[in-house]
Amino acid sequence: MTSSKILNAVIPLVADLAQEMPERERLRRLLAALRTLLPADAVALLRLEGEWLRPVAMDGLVPDALGRRFKVAEHPRLAQLLAAGQAMRFAPDSPLPDPYDGLIAHSLHQGPLHVHDCMGCVLQTGGLAWGLLTLDALQPGRFEGSQALELLQAFSNLAAATVATAERVQQISQVARSANAPATRGPVQGAHGMRQILGSSPAIRQLQKHIALVAASDLAVLITGETGTGKELVAQAVHAQSARADRPLISINCAALPDNLVESELFGHVRGAFTGALAERRGKFEQAHQGTLFLDEVGELSLPVQAKLLRVLQSGQLQRLGSDREHQVDVRVIAATNRDLADEVRAGRMRADFYHRLCVYPLVVPPLRERDSDTLVLAGSFLEENRSRLQLGGLRLDSAAQAALLRYPWPGNVRELEHCISRAVLKALSRTLPQGKDRARPRMLSIGEEDLWDAAAAAPMPPGLAGAALPASAVAPIIESASTPLASQGLRDSLQAYERQLVSASLARHNGSWAAAARELQLDRANLQRLAKRLGIERH
Repeated sequence: MTSSKILNAVIPLVADLAQEMPERERLRRLLAALRTLLPADAVALLRLEGEWLRPVAMDGLVPDALGRRFKVAEHPRLAQLLAAGQAMRFAPDSPLPDPYDGLIAHSLHQGPLHVHDCMGCVLQTGGLAWGLLTLDALQPGRFEGSQALELLQAFSNLAAATVATAERVQQISQVARSANAPATRGPVQGAHGMRQILGSSPAIRQLQKHIALVAASDLAVLITGETGTGKELVAQAVHAQSARADRPLISINCAALPDNLVESELFGHVRGAFTGALAERRGKFEQAHQGTLFLDEVGELSLPVQAKLLRVLQSGQLQRLGSDREHQVDVRVIAATNRDLADEVRAGRMRADFYHRLCVYPLVVPPLRERDSDTLVLAGSFLEENRSRLQLGGLRLDSAAQAALLRYPWPGNVRELEHCISRAVLKALSRTLPQGKDRARPRMLSIGEEDLWDAAAAAPMPPGLAGAALPASAVAPIIESASTPLASQGLRDSLQAYERQLVSASLARHNGSWAAAARELQLDRANLQRLAKRLGIERH
């Protein structure tokens, strides 16, 4: 019986192993095959990365679960599965909290339900633990009997072969990209534990392709994007995928450099070069020798400093402040700015030759409003960070909160989302634990839409960003047509009424074309249609 079930699941997967396809799709099919064998409400594949487990594929869990990172020491069930080394099942009455409590997708509208049946298995490749395969069910006794464990243990071998194949394909691709890159040597100094670029939207997938392409070269990279989009993460990704990854990545915030210390910080100085220069000191360029120098907020550099940087960017030659001695450096430069540097050149605030030295390969980081469902994946990552920081059992977004996150345009981008989630968690916790009461913290904390509204009200958008996601051509007709103050209806009702007017007016201007309205409102078409449905706007 067991053999025939596995054989039926294996046949399509064997064909998959011989085909070229994205890793995510290959793993999705793997989990779908497992659910045909075992009656699980949710299945997850997690990769072990040091002391963390990172989800690489999920089926049956809420979207934000894919963005979470689970620290093994903080999740006893995951730790026990890793220690067991083989398939094991937890008793339905186990007191250990499950990392997926409240995260089962089809229970989202039923409240924060706990997992009542759980089993899992370690995946091993090359004799080492690669990660975990976990199955969860809301009903107790779903995985009873030895046959379930036998099926999972047998299936884990196929799963290990699948992930090994996917990794091998990725390694071959990386070798091909870096075949002509110069070799590096020396101790590994890569940045570990840093955040990664999360999401699978078309905009992010395109950005990741460009990162992989340019990382294999030594070309200078200019990263542009709105405030809070994650330009520093992109710079770290370029360095991490380059042949210089085992060399230092030195970062400097150009906006924080005083004019009288710029040369010293960038090029270094000798003893006695200026008052207070008591010893010789290397600058950032020399510190980044054979590595990467990240110039953040490069648009803030003054014209004289830009002129002094031209020589080192072109030839790698520099002189420390107060010295005539030449120093040769081998540095890959990555710069970032939220300004339009081409406009800065036209306005005379940036030298054209300096701009062209930096912008050899441009990378544009998309704003969060163009990344569709990536919002929930990012929110999941921030929720897990707050859960760990506040030592909570579990954090979840209810369905109304998820919808609110998806329909908000996020003019402050990922940074605004991060801070909003952090404030919302505190608001929800204070609502659950009134001040002055000594009560145990809840095993699971749900973030509702009201918590997000309270969090948003706690930090009003700066004037420079308010309404930044909406073009003036779309906002003006609504403002002109507002004959009564919407605020008299209350904040939430006022905003919904404003959204309804805005969407309706845009659709009217474009004769009911959802695609045209979505472009004008700078929203994904599917998101616009979901928003319209929530607002009660009929589709024609």
